[in-house]
Amino acid sequence: MRTMQPRHRELLEQARQIADSHMKVEFSGDTLIMQVSPPAIHQRNLLKIRRQFDAHMPSDYLPSENTDLESPAISKLRNPDLTYLPEEEMATTASALPAELALIAVEIVSPSNPENDWEGKLRDYPLMHIPLYLLVDARQKTVTLLSEPENGRYRLREDAAFGETIHIPAPFGFTLDTSTLLPYA
Repeated sequence: MRTMQPRHRELLEQARQIADSHMKVEFSGDTLIMQVSPPAIHQRNLLKIRRQFDAHMPSDYLPSENTDLESPAISKLRNPDLTYLPEEEMATTASALPAELALIAVEIVSPSNPENDWEGKLRDYPLMHIPLYLLVDARQKTVTLLSEPENGRYRLREDAAFGETIHIPAPFGFTLDTSTLLPYA
């Protein structure tokens, strides 16, 4: 696997040095993405989702919030709100892990920059070989699951409104209850 270009790595590190400690810094192609910390309801919804996934995760995986996932061959570094990674791979001091190790990327859509989740990450995650992408959009009161990445896009899409359920396939294999999620407004 090719590593990230030194120029890109340097820009990423410079951005992290000047960024507030509560900012996420990501890299896609030739673009740096910096976002401020989300509102409390964002974290609440994330934790409600995480509890359900934690109960069904494979025993040799661990949940990880805000871990850098890297695909150097395609110059992508993304940082999902929640992912699940092999426990043995997390015994490292590396600042980023290979994206193809992730079982899922869960994003609580940012009210200030929804395009990052709905466009940028929707473009990048299938290219990064992340098999499942779950978007929780508290602005629209919807949950969307994308799966089966193929030829740079997800082949399958399932949508549910807050209050409905959505099937999460293997390796998790459960029905996600969205009734406890709260909208932004």
